[in-house]
Amino acid sequence: MISAAESSAKCLTEASLTMNLKFHLLMRIIVIAVICLIATAAYILYQADQQAILETRVTAESIDKQLELQLLRIDAGFGQPERFPDFDLWKETGTVSGVCVSYLSANSSLKRNICKGAKITSRIWPIWFERFYQWAFHPVFEVVRQVIFKGQVHGSVVVTPSAEMGIASAWQAIRGLMGLSASTTLALCLLVYFTISRVLRPAQTIVTGLEKMEKGELSLRLPAFELDEWQRIGKAINQLVTSQELLLSERKKLALKLMNIQEEERRYLARELHDEFGQCLAAINAVAASISQTATYECPALVPEGKNISRIADHMMESLRGLLTRLRPSDIDELRLTASLKSLVTGWNVSSGGKIHYNLAVNGNLDLLPEPIPVTIFRIVQECLTNVSKHSGANNAKVTLRTLHADNSITAIELIIEDDGKVNNLPFEDSPGIGLLGIRERVNALGGRLTLETCKPGGLAVRVWLPVQPLSGTQS
Repeated sequence: MISAAESSAKCLTEASLTMNLKFHLLMRIIVIAVICLIATAAYILYQADQQAILETRVTAESIDKQLELQLLRIDAGFGQPERFPDFDLWKETGTVSGVCVSYLSANSSLKRNICKGAKITSRIWPIWFERFYQWAFHPVFEVVRQVIFKGQVHGSVVVTPSAEMGIASAWQAIRGLMGLSASTTLALCLLVYFTISRVLRPAQTIVTGLEKMEKGELSLRLPAFELDEWQRIGKAINQLVTSQELLLSERKKLALKLMNIQEEERRYLARELHDEFGQCLAAINAVAASISQTATYECPALVPEGKNISRIADHMMESLRGLLTRLRPSDIDELRLTASLKSLVTGWNVSSGGKIHYNLAVNGNLDLLPEPIPVTIFRIVQECLTNVSKHSGANNAKVTLRTLHADNSITAIELIIEDDGKVNNLPFEDSPGIGLLGIRERVNALGGRLTLETCKPGGLAVRVWLPVQPLSGTQS
């Protein structure tokens, strides 16, 4: 089953990816706009080139018609042959500038050239545009048209447009388009950006909510959104968190119930071992003493065997006392938590033989805590001190307990177990070991928090925070 933290982390990752959607969409729109702009620019340049070709052809046709009319007038006796070809009419009526016209007679005996329009003295277009336009459209070309009258070719008219005028005309057209398109594209991108930002604004709310949920605030719920898609996402996340909150609540209740059952079983086993097994060992010890006393007078050879039985019984009694302490320390029931912890720390100081110095600091009254908090604290301290003794290589270990108050009542317990051992990192923070797993399960069952930290210059600090409040499900 996926935990709430894992689900939140997965949703958080997806929501974080969604947050880049506005930039992704904006870049796509910019790319499409640039492609459209390039396509439009190419179309405009193509149209400008075709317009120049068409105007040149129309000019050649118009001059051809005028020259045929002049030949007709000469043939009728109304014209002056020496003035043929006469381009004055074209110069007066022609609308295209920057065009040169050449006439070559059929026998090459007559040649006349004339240009219309002033030559461009300053370049208004960039050199790269000129090179591109010349490469793409070849603005230098000629339109040749034969002058035919009464089925006889009198000559040829060659119309050559000015390449500079064509480039200038194309640049004027493309510059106006570029300015308009650039401003339109910029306005469109800004409009799309703000529109997408507004549409994706709920994504930030979702990410913030998921971050809080990941930290354990499962009571948080996402608000309702305007768009149906966001509304469905928020509703699905709220349902997921609700189910996870319910599952965690049930898990805590189950773990708490199992802890109570476990403590009851330990209490029962401790009582049975003390009452039955302890009494049996005491009886064996008494019988062995009686055998030794009787054998002293009647069979001295049995005296060492009786003493061996007494020694074995004493050893078993010591082992039983240690086992009873681990199963259910009688001090918790009789002397309360503070005295039990002092006894535990004193025992570790004695057993360590001075290799590790254990210290206990208690701030506040711990003797009125509701069950199962006292047993849980004792078990955590017991497990941590065992780990310190076996694995830390420390010289000092300190157990600190303090009560947190509000309105003259205890609201939480803070427990810190720290040492100065050789631990410099936490590769085992998520270790499935029985000790840490048991501590983590106990803390989670009571709604607390467990953190592991490295100390400077070395060592490990185990920090536990437990709330003190009426707990549901404490009855087995």
